[in-house]
Amino acid sequence: MSRRRRTLPVIVALVLAVVAAPPAAAGPEPLPEQWRGYWVDAFNEGIYTPAQVEELVGDALEVNANALIVQVARRYDCFCNRADYPRTDAAIAPAPYDPLDEVIEQAHAAGLEVHAWVNFGTLWNSATPPQSPEHVFNTNGPTATGADRWLNKRVDGAERVGNNSFIDPANPAARDYVVGAIQSIVREYDVDGINLDYIRYPDHNSTTTHSDWGYSETSIARFQAATGRTDVPAPSDTEFTDWRRDQITSLVRRIYLGIFEIDPAVRLSNDGITYGFGPQSVGGWEKTRTYAEVLQDWRGWLDEGIIDTVVAMNYKREWMPDQARMFAEWNEVLADWQGDRQTVSGPALYLNEIADSVQQVNDLLTPTAAGNTVAGWSGYSYANPSLTAAAGSPAVKDAERAALAAALTGPDAPFAEDAAVPSMPWKETPTTGNVAGTLRLRTGAALDGVTVTLEPVLGGETRTQVSDGSGWFGFVDVPPGVYLARYDLPDRVTGAPLSVVRVQAGDLADTRTPSFIPLP
Repeated sequence: MSRRRRTLPVIVALVLAVVAAPPAAAGPEPLPEQWRGYWVDAFNEGIYTPAQVEELVGDALEVNANALIVQVARRYDCFCNRADYPRTDAAIAPAPYDPLDEVIEQAHAAGLEVHAWVNFGTLWNSATPPQSPEHVFNTNGPTATGADRWLNKRVDGAERVGNNSFIDPANPAARDYVVGAIQSIVREYDVDGINLDYIRYPDHNSTTTHSDWGYSETSIARFQAATGRTDVPAPSDTEFTDWRRDQITSLVRRIYLGIFEIDPAVRLSNDGITYGFGPQSVGGWEKTRTYAEVLQDWRGWLDEGIIDTVVAMNYKREWMPDQARMFAEWNEVLADWQGDRQTVSGPALYLNEIADSVQQVNDLLTPTAAGNTVAGWSGYSYANPSLTAAAGSPAVKDAERAALAAALTGPDAPFAEDAAVPSMPWKETPTTGNVAGTLRLRTGAALDGVTVTLEPVLGGETRTQVSDGSGWFGFVDVPPGVYLARYDLPDRVTGAPLSVVRVQAGDLADTRTPSFIPLP
C-alpha cells in the first residue's frame, strides 16, 4: 500500500471530526475604547506613601477609570529615584520609597495605565531654593550667567512673577536637559505615556493677543542669528512670535522622537490650553489665546503627528452660561480636529459640583455635527473632585469622590460599563517611519537654523524642517522609501550637503549626517 493510500483514511477521519465538533466558544467581546482618568497632582497627597497609592488606585477603579496622569516632575523635581531630575523635597516617604515605581506596580496590577506628568515651562515656585545642588534652579537659575542662565525673561526684564520662575524654551542646553530627563523616565520606568504640561510660553502677559516672554539673551541672540535682524523685536512682532512658537513646536517634535527612540509604544500627550471662547467665536484658531498668547499650537501638533493625544484643560464652570458655551465650543473642535491622532477633554472637577461634572461628561461624549467625539475624559483633579471638595476637609473630599464615582457609574451613567484606553494604530501597526539627525561642525559646535529638506528619490512629498539650537532636526510620519536629506549650509561652512536615508515603517531612521568644516 502506498504512503498516500495509508494516510487518506486518517485525513478523512480528521475532517469528519472537525465537521462534527461543536463550534469553539466565542471569546469575550473587546471593550469599547474610551479614555477615562484622573490627573493626580503632586502638590496634594495621593502618591506620597504606598497607602495613599493604594487608595488612589481603589478610587480610580470606583469611577471605572483606565488611566492615571500622575505628576512626576513637578518643578524640575522628581517623585521618583532613577530619573535625571533630582528627587523632590516634598514630604514623601523616605527612600528607598519611589512614588512612580509604587504607582506603576499597583496601577498595572489593577489594569490601569500610568502616564508620567512632566511640567516643562515652570522651573520653581518658592522663595526657598530646592535642596538638591543638582536642581536646575540652582545650577542654571538666578546665579548663572550667559547661555548657562536658563531663565525665561519678560520684555520688562522680569524673570520671576512672585516666586515663580520659568524655563526658556529657546535655550539649547535647557532643551537638551529636558529631552534627556524625559528619556530617562521612559528608560527607567514602565510608564505607558508621558504627559507634558506647561509646554508653552508663560502667562502674565500685558495682553491676550501676544506673549511678552522670550527676551533672554540667548533667545534674542538666536532669533537675530536666524533672521539677520539686529533689533530687539516688540512682543507683537509677527516674525518673532512665529519664531517663538516654532521653539515650542520643535521641542515637542524632539521629545516625541526622543521617546520613540527609547520605546516606540509609549504615548506622548500634552495638556492643551483652552482659554476663553473657542475658535468659532474669536475668528479662528490663530486668534485664540492658545495660539496667539501662550504660543501653543496643539492643533498643528495633531496635524503633523508629533503628539499622540491632546488632553485639553477644558476648565469651565458648567453653571455659568458663558463658560458652558466655552466648554462646548472647545469640545467641538477637539473632536473634529483629531485627524489621525486623539483628543481627550479634561474638565475642572474643582470648579463644578457633581451634577455639573456629570453633565459635562455627557456633553463631551455627544457627537458633533460632523459625527465625531473626543477620545474620552480626564478629570482635574483626583485631589479635589468637586467645588465642595476643594474647600472641604479630607473626609469631605473622600465623600465627594465617592459620590462622583457613583454618579458616573450608576445605571445608564456614562461610565456604567468598562472601557479600554484607545489604541494607537499609528504606533501599533505603523505604515510610516520617522527620521532624525544632528548637524554639527567637526569642532562639536551645533549648526543652528539650517534648513533640512527631505526629498523622496522616487517621487512624492518633499518636506522641510529647521535644525534647532543643538543642531537637531526630525520628521514624523514619513512614508517608507529612500530619501535624500539636503542641508542648506551657512556661509563659510563646507562638507557633504546631503545624506541618503532609508525609511522603514515603524522605525526611526538616523540620517548619519556628516560633520561639517568651518572655513577660515
